[in-house]
Order: sequence, then C-alpha cells, then structure tokens
Amino acid sequence: MKTAQAIEKLMAMPKAALYLYTPMCGTCQVAGKMLDVVEATDLHIPLQRINLNYHEELSRQFEVESVPCLLFLQKGKLKKKIYAFQSVPYIYEEMRSFL
Repeated sequence: MKTAQAIEKLMAMPKAALYLYTPMCGTCQVAGKMLDVVEATDLHIPLQRINLNYHEELSRQFEVESVPCLLFLQKGKLKKKIYAFQSVPYIYEEMRSFL
C-alpha cells in the first residue's frame, strides 16, 4: 500500500496513531524501537510510521515542531501530540489511555 493511501485510510479510522520521524534522527531511531515494543503488546491501535522527509505537508497540517512526534488522531482530528518518548511504559500508558 502506498504511503498516501495508508495515511488516508488512517485518517478515516475512529482512533489511530501516526509516528512522524526522519531517518537521520538518532532519537527517532530510539523512539521507533520503543514503539516496536509497544506494538508487540495487547494494544490494538492502528499505527502508521511516516518519514517526514517525504511528507512535509503533514508537518504543516499538524504543526509538528520536531521529530520524533507521535500524533493521536480521532476521525482524522488531532487529539494529542507527544514529542518526549520518555520510556516504553510511558508510551504504552499514553496509547492505552487514548483507547
């Protein structure tokens, strides 16, 4: 599935998360590994990972200030942004509370 189609599909869902990163960002690499662990748990929230180098329009649309950034969306509307990926339990609890 192409990224633009995946984003469109995600925006139509009742609740979803969008992880925005850039590949040369070291903190993004660590945050991505944290999300790998969270995704392996029992949480069933749709999550799409997007390289902002190819989708700059998303940074403008959601007023992203830095990467990594985790957006929580409800029917395509921004509900919460997380920039500080403090720990796996923190991200897990944030995602769980969003459900």
